[in-house]
Amino acid sequence: MITLGSLFDGIGGWLLAAERSGITPMWASEIDPFPQVVTSYHFPNVKQLGDITKLDGARIAPVDIVTMGS
Repeated sequence: MITLGSLFDGIGGWLLAAERSGITPMWASEIDPFPQVVTSYHFPNVKQLGDITKLDGARIAPVDIVTMGS
């Protein structure tokens, strides 16, 4: 299983692309509340990490692919 994490996630475009490609999205980081709600609705199994400036990389599940939508 190939896994993905998404930084600056927005509304989950990378998550959607990953899922359609057979890749399992694991987590997403987004600061804006509205896109967080959209992503949570469409990807309820993806862990929402919130603000990237407050993340501790040692505490995030490792993934095979890290994307960003900045």
